[in-house]
Amino acid sequence: MNLKQPSKHIDIIGFPMDLGADHRGVDMGPSALRIAGIESKLENLGYTVSDLGDIVIQNQERQKVKNPNLKYLDEIVKRTESLARKVEKSLSAGNFPLCLGGDHSMAIGSVSGIASYCKANKIELGMIWIDAHADLNTEETTPSGNIHGMSVASLLGFGNSMLTGLHGFSPKIKPENVVMIGLRSVDPGERELIKKLT
Repeated sequence: MNLKQPSKHIDIIGFPMDLGADHRGVDMGPSALRIAGIESKLENLGYTVSDLGDIVIQNQERQKVKNPNLKYLDEIVKRTESLARKVEKSLSAGNFPLCLGGDHSMAIGSVSGIASYCKANKIELGMIWIDAHADLNTEETTPSGNIHGMSVASLLGFGNSMLTGLHGFSPKIKPENVVMIGLRSVDPGERELIKKLT
């Protein structure tokens, strides 16, 4: 796929994850977007679309929190690795992977898949992070233990090795290639990491 010429084929990948956050309900995002007719709306814009379905994720009621600073770590790592593989496969086929989530832990998988594709094709990866939060916490700095607040840190290579090492390499992206827009709430540990990286 030539990234300068966007693909006309979109692969929809559902990632109904709410394990990374305290508030329930974001796992309904993929279903809500499908009910709203996302596939037909994309087709009306001239794209061909394949809906690859959802990655199956175990809900909170079927799991135990082993580490309060890394809630649901095993399931998040397992499922974000599956997402990374699907994203990389889609890109390798010349398609555009459109991931529907889900809490921000989805970014650990989606960006890992993109980063792996870019690494294999000698493409420099950049990321625009649009969020009220920096998501730069680690298990040492997190005030909540929620992994969705660790997404960017893990992609930069900071934090638990199961998160940073996802998809077989770390870091996924260089700090100088990340732009953050819309920040309004940054935790103390995140501020320290930002100072360290700038």
